Amino acid sequence: MALSYQALLTAVPVVLKAGNVPNIVGEAGIGKSALVAEVAKRMGAQLYTTVVSLSEKGDLAIPVPPLTSDSFIQTKRYGQLADVQFGYAHTLIEIIQYAEQHPQQPILWFLDEFNRGTQAVQSELMNLVLQRTINTLKLPEQVQLVIAENPDASMTGFESSTYGVTAGDAAIKDRTVRLVMRADAADWLAWANQMDERLQRPNIHPLVQQFISEDVTRLNQADVQADVQADLTATPRAWARVSANLYEIEKLPADQQTAVALDIFQGDVGTELGLVFEQFLEQQAIHLTPAMIYDSQPVGAVVPAPILKQFTAMNEVQKRTVLASCLALTTTYPLTDDQHAGRFMQLLQTLSQDGQFALVQQIGHERDLLKQLYTVNVAKQSPYVTALYQYLQQVASWSNQ
Repeated sequence: MALSYQALLTAVPVVLKAGNVPNIVGEAGIGKSALVAEVAKRMGAQLYTTVVSLSEKGDLAIPVPPLTSDSFIQTKRYGQLADVQFGYAHTLIEIIQYAEQHPQQPILWFLDEFNRGTQAVQSELMNLVLQRTINTLKLPEQVQLVIAENPDASMTGFESSTYGVTAGDAAIKDRTVRLVMRADAADWLAWANQMDERLQRPNIHPLVQQFISEDVTRLNQADVQADVQADLTATPRAWARVSANLYEIEKLPADQQTAVALDIFQGDVGTELGLVFEQFLEQQAIHLTPAMIYDSQPVGAVVPAPILKQFTAMNEVQKRTVLASCLALTTTYPLTDDQHAGRFMQLLQTLSQDGQFALVQQIGHERDLLKQLYTVNVAKQSPYVTALYQYLQQVASWSNQ
């Protein structure tokens, strides 16, 4: 039995509150790290992460030789002994310091890629997971551990797994709660459509969302690999890279887009699926980008005739996709600029009423954008911004008609 991202958001805190250690098992790129970050956020916990696969024996704690005469112990029968202490890694020191400064706040320590660490590293971490101690240091009560592993062939349901892992000790399996994570397209698409508050755009580009929604098997092909010769496969993490790359590609001139897009996409999700995605973009008129709409000559708030002709020739879905891309790049092309506002409104008005209403609903979720438009509207110094703001209000009122 495997759990979706949303189900794990419930399950992981339950395991933690019960005093146990969740062991999240899932394919690489499926979103385990993002899951733990979201769990920490919801719990109000401070999150620290150690990537075990990048660790070496002694990274967390190393013996420190005697530094003063007090460090030597004289015994009757065994001579002089050195009372060796331990030096601890900076991450562990940060955890201890934070725990002392915030005694009431929960702390999550995420040990990622646990079974991709060497046997020596895993053995060193054993007491941390089993006894909550590292040599002589005991973890504060508010620190809770979460580990994540990639599947290995010894796990039920993953008999054909080929990850380069070191199978976990039986004691780890006995003392942790294994929670198998699966890629769930509905969960991922819901997250993909949410706004990234820092970048002021959807988490995943609308065109990537549309491509996945048309065939959800494209989301995670780690197990369902159509091109058996490919060494790259599509995962949720790979599609996040595709999205980030696509946002940047849209800022390029058309000839540069054509020159680099396919190779970049294939470098993310493999030769076959990268080609399919690039062909999908061509069908969705990706070559009409926000840069082309806003930067084309002549300068002004009116859309140049060639751009308007190309846009009006599109179908409804293509038009909405292009305008959604414009909304995703309001940091680069702010609608508080008169030229941008005028051109956006002119293209918006070519959509059907349903299409316009859907886009205005999307804008309604972007409160910062609405606040900016309102502020400029009040100033009455940018006529096209004022006209756009008032038109958006008009479209929003259609739901009451």
